[in-house]
Amino acid sequence: MRKSKTGRGPLAAGGLAALLATVCCLGPLVLITVGISGAWIGNLTVLEPYRPLFIGVALVALFFAWRRIFRPAEQCQPGGVCAMPRVRGAYKVIFWLVSLLVLIALVFPYVLPLFY
Repeated sequence: MRKSKTGRGPLAAGGLAALLATVCCLGPLVLITVGISGAWIGNLTVLEPYRPLFIGVALVALFFAWRRIFRPAEQCQPGGVCAMPRVRGAYKVIFWLVSLLVLIALVFPYVLPLFY
């Protein structure tokens, strides 16, 4: 079995966990903002009890992604994905975008009362 050293898996897991952590709070606000409403939006809060778990998974996944993405290029195999500057740059941009999602997941419940 070949083990991937790119950081793509942990980065995807962190992004998915960050999105799941914000669905309960940010989801209804986004839907109402774009004009979608209804009583069913209240059902999106079903994931609220799992929010800390999703945030924890996102933080752990980001830690593992950070370890692989920000390691020195000298530790990469020659010709490997992590040795290519364009790919490394793209992964770093995606990493910071996912980190921003996790930050939003952490801060949004405290900022949410300002919007209602």
